[in-house]
Amino acid sequence: MPLSYPVQDFDSPFGHFNSELSDSDLRLSAYEILIGACRTSGTRPLTYIPQSDKTISQYKVATADAPSPPPSLHRSLTSSAASKVKRSLGMRSGSTKRRLDGGESVGNKGRATVGELVRVQLRVTEQTDSRIRRAMLRIAAGQLGRRVELMVLPLELLQQLKSSDFPNQQEYEAWKRRNLKLLEAGLLLHPHLPLNKADTAPQRLRQIIRGALDKPIDSGKNSESMQVLRSVVMSLACRSFDGSVSETCHWADGFPLNLRLYQLLLDACFDVNDESIVIEELDEVLELIKKTWGILGLNQMWHNLCFLWVLFYHYAATGQVEDDLLFAANNLLMEVEKDAKASKDPEYSKILSSTLSSILSWAEKRLHAYHDSFHSDNTESMQSIVSLVVTAAKILVEDIPRKYHGKRKEVSAAHDRIDTYIRSSLHAAFSQKMEKVKASKQISSHQKNLPRLCILAREISELAFNEKAIFSPILKRWHPHAAGVAVVTLHSCYGNELRQFISSISELTPDAIEVLRAADKLEKDIVQIAVEDAVDSDDGGKSIIQEMPPYEAEAVIANLVKSWIKTRVDRLSEWVDRNLQQEVWNPRANKEQFAPSAVEVLRSVDETLEAFFFLPIPMHAVLLPDLVTGLDRCLQNYILKAKSGCGAQNTFIPAIPALTRCTAGSKFSVFKKERSQITQRRKSQVGTVNGDSSHGIPQLCVRINTLQYIRTQLEVLEKRTVIQLRNSNAANANHFADGTGKKFELSRSAFVEGIQLLCEATAYKVVFHDLSHVLWDGLYVGEVSSSRIEPFLQELEHYLEIISSTVHDRARTRVITDVMKASFDGFLMVLLAGGPARAFTPQDSEIIEEDFKSLTDMFWSNGDGLPTDLIDKCSTTVKDVLSLLHLDSVSLVERFKSLLLESHGTSAKSRFPMPPTSGQWNSTEPNTVLRVLCYRSDETAAKFLKKAYNLPKKL
Repeated sequence: MPLSYPVQDFDSPFGHFNSELSDSDLRLSAYEILIGACRTSGTRPLTYIPQSDKTISQYKVATADAPSPPPSLHRSLTSSAASKVKRSLGMRSGSTKRRLDGGESVGNKGRATVGELVRVQLRVTEQTDSRIRRAMLRIAAGQLGRRVELMVLPLELLQQLKSSDFPNQQEYEAWKRRNLKLLEAGLLLHPHLPLNKADTAPQRLRQIIRGALDKPIDSGKNSESMQVLRSVVMSLACRSFDGSVSETCHWADGFPLNLRLYQLLLDACFDVNDESIVIEELDEVLELIKKTWGILGLNQMWHNLCFLWVLFYHYAATGQVEDDLLFAANNLLMEVEKDAKASKDPEYSKILSSTLSSILSWAEKRLHAYHDSFHSDNTESMQSIVSLVVTAAKILVEDIPRKYHGKRKEVSAAHDRIDTYIRSSLHAAFSQKMEKVKASKQISSHQKNLPRLCILAREISELAFNEKAIFSPILKRWHPHAAGVAVVTLHSCYGNELRQFISSISELTPDAIEVLRAADKLEKDIVQIAVEDAVDSDDGGKSIIQEMPPYEAEAVIANLVKSWIKTRVDRLSEWVDRNLQQEVWNPRANKEQFAPSAVEVLRSVDETLEAFFFLPIPMHAVLLPDLVTGLDRCLQNYILKAKSGCGAQNTFIPAIPALTRCTAGSKFSVFKKERSQITQRRKSQVGTVNGDSSHGIPQLCVRINTLQYIRTQLEVLEKRTVIQLRNSNAANANHFADGTGKKFELSRSAFVEGIQLLCEATAYKVVFHDLSHVLWDGLYVGEVSSSRIEPFLQELEHYLEIISSTVHDRARTRVITDVMKASFDGFLMVLLAGGPARAFTPQDSEIIEEDFKSLTDMFWSNGDGLPTDLIDKCSTTVKDVLSLLHLDSVSLVERFKSLLLESHGTSAKSRFPMPPTSGQWNSTEPNTVLRVLCYRSDETAAKFLKKAYNLPKKL
């Protein structure tokens, strides 16, 4: 049973055939032409002796009066030697076995005529063959020695065969109609020469044929109708280009009738049971078929073109299962190319162009989507099809329109076509991958949670590597950068999808990072393939790389991460602003006695850093400084708000009153009034300090604890960050660890400044604000002996207990030291700037020294307090000033004058300039000595001050 293949819709490239003759009719007519062409001047039919008999191929004839030998349908065909034609076309040779009508097989046992083989191949029945051969014998007997080219075969057959030669009248009439239509096709519809409109013969022939189709014509030799038909037919068949009567009859050599008949004859070269297989007896069958060239007006050039189409058609129409046909067509096209260069026949060029265009049309459909048609197992087919296309295109460009195109055009044509196929096919392949990924709801267990573009990136990477391994080596023959063009196309296709994705994301998500990282990996794979492909190119692949604008996935990731950082930092900053407004700094809020907000802010910083390192990104080390800087600003903001409104050292120190002089004996009379004025002035001075409960001494201590706690925890946080950075395989993790990278630099310095400011604010608030009533308003006011330091010490001790029990160990010494310094400053302020309510005599110096010793002893606390050397260092200035209190007024005046001369020169002799108040008290500083004089209660000091500066006695 013959194999069946999917029907391929091919328009014949040989032109439109207008006749009503079917393929079956034409095939039978072609067989008749073949039998007629194969007869010699003798009257015997040809028989073929195979080469396996080791004899020269020859044709034998029988005597004219002897009956022709019976058809050899029941004898096996002996395989001939390896086909030269097959070998020349690059086809495989091998024995095949064919099933004949009725089940007989033509194998390799015995002899058979080539004619019998062709009959079977052309599906001609034995009965029909016998009838045709009888007719040929009759023709040969009647026209002995006359070549078949000199007669019109259908006309002769009409005259020789009668109804008695057919099984029935119906078959006879059908046979006559076929031959009349063949005459119509060869002489009227597709004549060898164009019909002359002035000639009446064509019209007469049409009328005869039309009448014969309606009413059977008498085909008797001497019938009038047959004589008329013969006359008209011969007048049309024997026309020539110059108008003379030609001996040769042209009735089957007009285009496209002749090519259609020849194509059907060439079909005999293919196994009747499997049209994808070329028979082993190809050489002998072709030799027989070529005998029809004279009748059909063909030659080797036309044969090559027709056989090319037949080989190609059988390959395409039988489902492309037999690559031998494709290889043969490809090799035969090389011969056709030579013919095209040599031919000047416009009809040949026209048919050649049509044939090659048909082949190109079919082949390019597959090459425009070669990923659908080819794979690793049929790359040879692809190579042959590409070669076929390139050669066909070259012939169309160079040899048909004109013949002066140079080599550069040839290369360009091939290069451009391959470039188009690569881009087109990979576009199609990409689209298929896209649809596959979209349609896949259940990819696999390890991929089902991946974003669509991640899966697509993997698919495209695999596609790129397959392209490089399978198709690029084939296409590189015609396109030096085949792999490069392929990956450029894939890069562009994926890039379009990626850009749409990027435009749709506004914040960092795990899916976004996964997609961008997958895109980055895909791009690296693609660029690597392009670079390797272009290693031998003149520009090193720059032109290919320039066609691939980078995805900049890392930059997109970085921008998204920066946006993520900004969001987190802004959120934390808002939290700091909101919560610190509500923070009460309660020392009883927790046992550690720091603000709960400190724990929260550190937790937020820690969680943000941890979340950052959980981001699946490759650039933690690069972006960490941005995050740390943002968090650093948040912590700095926390510190600023923690110390906001707490005041500073200068906030609590009272303004130094103007200098006055004392008058002996008047000190006590003005005491009450001056004291009342000082108290009132002090209240107005400290009224500017925020007096709410959040700024009390316990609350200030909590603020100090809070900053100290955050500072300590920040060091732990930095160490943990270094570990996380190293775990992320960051190249510059050590830069962060050794301090050359970004750390919490702003916070670090802000903590130092903040703790220092809060310690000083606490100390000076205690001394100058909370204890001002016993220090500034009470100490040494009036009589020194009756207003000593004991009340101040008693209340100071209470505050020191609060500080000691509240402030953490690491900051406690710092705070108490600042309280000591503030106390010493307050003690000096009382002695040197205490206002007119205070006056001292040299005899008071001992009491004052005792009081100061009591003050220093409190901070020493029998060795449990501050170190002695620290106390001594801080008390140096006080002791230096106390030394002035021992001096009498005359000595003080002389020392003052001497110091002015040193600082102002001889100008100080005539006029004493007022030394500025620097606040840096010192026994060698003029302003300090002047102040001691101002508070000296004796006549000498008062007169000097009156004379030198005209100082008033009171404010």
